[in-house]
Amino acid sequence: MTDIEVRRAQPDDAESLVRLRGLVLSAMGVDVGGPDAPWRAIALDFFARRLADPDTFAAYVVDDPVAGVVAGAAGDIQLHAPGPNDLTTARGHLYNVSTEPDFRRRGLARACVVALMDWFQDETAVGQVELHATDYGADLYLGLGFIEAKYPTMRFRTTRA
Repeated sequence: MTDIEVRRAQPDDAESLVRLRGLVLSAMGVDVGGPDAPWRAIALDFFARRLADPDTFAAYVVDDPVAGVVAGAAGDIQLHAPGPNDLTTARGHLYNVSTEPDFRRRGLARACVVALMDWFQDETAVGQVELHATDYGADLYLGLGFIEAKYPTMRFRTTRA
């Protein structure tokens, strides 16, 4: 691969987005289980539904002629209350940035993120884009102009029966 060709993901790319999500989660130290892990079927349905809503979701991918989809990035638009520093009522959420191990360090993830950021900038009304970065990806985002938030992310997990 010499020239990077990024394309917008289509509904038939949902399975590839699930595979890439497994790589992201593994990089975060999550045990993703095997190919039949229950989360994968739910994620497949999630991505298939999101890809069918191009006004509020986009994913960009890079293909290899032999390996298929080898890198990607996804983003959602979420409603958000405005404030004095951001009058918009929508925020972007960038996630699922991943590259297959054999294709890393070639700028593929960066190209996907840039395409997604262009979508946020040119085709949506978001005022800002947020993400959660792994240590491995932080330099990529800082190099693209992201800044570290003043307040850390906190999380509360609900219990579902």
